[in-house]
Amino acid sequence: MRNTIKRHTDFLPGDDDIDARCAWFFIRAKNVKQPDDPRYGLVVTKKTFKLAVQRNRAKRLLRDWLRCNEKSLRKDLDYIFIARRNILNATRDEGREAMKKALHYIKKQKREKSAE
Repeated sequence: MRNTIKRHTDFLPGDDDIDARCAWFFIRAKNVKQPDDPRYGLVVTKKTFKLAVQRNRAKRLLRDWLRCNEKSLRKDLDYIFIARRNILNATRDEGREAMKKALHYIKKQKREKSAE
């Protein structure tokens, strides 16, 4: 499993970030800072999820979907996953499939950007 992003400045959006959206989450991919250390970060805010139980469930779902699709992650990108309110209504299989599609979309966008 990858390391996690811990510093606030690493979560901030950049100009060359690649985005993918889904009903349950939003993914932002950015170039890695250290080539041998790709990372990921989870954003689950109090504004969106009032109760700690809801925030913990959202993070648990994102981590599960991420573990299932770990092979789809590029080694040259850091990923930031931002949970949306609807994530609490998602099933495990639906989320895994949505994560797979979103990561595939990011791979495709990265290839197109690097070809330019």
